[in-house]
Amino acid sequence: MPLPRRAKAAAVGAAVLASALLVTGNPAQAVPDDLAVPTCSEDGPTLRYLVLFEPGTSEPAATGEITGACGRTVVYYPQIAVAVATSGYQRFTARMGRDRAFSAGRAVRARTEATPRPWSDETGSTSELVTSGPVAPADRTGEQWDMALIHADDAHRIDEGSRDVVVGVLDSGIDPNHPDLRAALDPALSAGCLTGRPDPDRAAWEPTASPHGTHVAGTIAAADDGHGVTGVAPGVRIASVKVVDDDGFILPEYAVCGLMWAAAKGMTVTNNSYFVDPWLVTCNRNDEHVVYEAMRRAVDYATGHGVLTVAAATNGSVDLGSELDGNCRVLPAALRGVVAVSAVGPSKLKASYSAYGLGVVDVTAPGGEVATGRRKTESCVLSTVPGGYERSCGTSMATPHATGVVALLASEHPKASPQQLTRLLTTQAEPIPCPDDYDLSGSGAQDAYCSGYAPYNSFHGHGLVDALAAVTQQ
Repeated sequence: MPLPRRAKAAAVGAAVLASALLVTGNPAQAVPDDLAVPTCSEDGPTLRYLVLFEPGTSEPAATGEITGACGRTVVYYPQIAVAVATSGYQRFTARMGRDRAFSAGRAVRARTEATPRPWSDETGSTSELVTSGPVAPADRTGEQWDMALIHADDAHRIDEGSRDVVVGVLDSGIDPNHPDLRAALDPALSAGCLTGRPDPDRAAWEPTASPHGTHVAGTIAAADDGHGVTGVAPGVRIASVKVVDDDGFILPEYAVCGLMWAAAKGMTVTNNSYFVDPWLVTCNRNDEHVVYEAMRRAVDYATGHGVLTVAAATNGSVDLGSELDGNCRVLPAALRGVVAVSAVGPSKLKASYSAYGLGVVDVTAPGGEVATGRRKTESCVLSTVPGGYERSCGTSMATPHATGVVALLASEHPKASPQQLTRLLTTQAEPIPCPDDYDLSGSGAQDAYCSGYAPYNSFHGHGLVDALAAVTQQ
């Protein structure tokens, strides 16, 4: 993307109540002695957990069960029967059931202590937040090759998007002081999700460690005012929904919170330039089932309430179609109902870092490409960052182009459902066939293998998103 972090490319069944923990009269279902009478002592570090319940479970029932397992409820989403809880009791997971409770934070901490990682995985991007300050007023739209590639500049002469359309930017926060974003950003719809519970306080949704969210936001909706850069849909509103913590992680409770907030606030589309930690690929089994199921429920709920989820296919040049089985997915990109976006460079060739996959990628968009040995290059995507502008490459940069086109489509078709918007996006995309030769290094060996045919293939899905078609084709 930048997927906010690493260079490596980094699952649905109903949750089952742990009845063995509740039944005391049947010897065959007796509770183990070490779980029978919890002392609820803080015998370990306080951890945050994602907890699954049977659909239809009431909030009092869910809270009561969490309390009985020596936990405290942070928030309960009864619409999807998912809770976020904290506990310092080491046996909390065992008492709730390992197929129902999981601490992604613990898994992430264990991994990073063993192998520290840099915050960002994008090429050409900074890993630290620049202090917001005066922004040079020069017009830099002539440097936006990406907008020309999807005909956004032509689309702006016809329609720049409606203020009735709200795009939720689920990311690291948006700088509210950037002159290119002030008109589009709606503070009343913004929130921070770093506890798993939405916090609308400004300090909770502003960026604190990364320019990533501000860069994404500019690609979507930077003002068309003759200064700086211009987004794909400068006439729409955006909301800052902070789901990336200061270490660059997107824990599943953050993403669930963000998706539920977007649905509650009636947003039209969300941009998700990330994959959910602690794994690149999450499977619907063992501990991973909790993360997979919670994310599936949240995406399905958002879709059912009119919110289209657009997500990055991820980086690492991984073939997500051939390497994943039916129970494993990159979240949220590979979930049903999500528009997954790969990246191309200025020549419309799949970017070297972009993941791909037949049956996974829906469309492609400009993400940029970096020449060997160059840290920054004009072929990366120029957009807003706190204090100015910066170039960055990644599927994180491609995704907001697709999201911006969706916002234009929603402006033209205000009653369209997420499914209808997806169909419009994919049918209007410019087909890009598989390349005859994908030898990027000139070594004589193919760097990746494209499968499919021109109208639909593993590199580009249905093709390159088209902003002009969005505002002209009916």
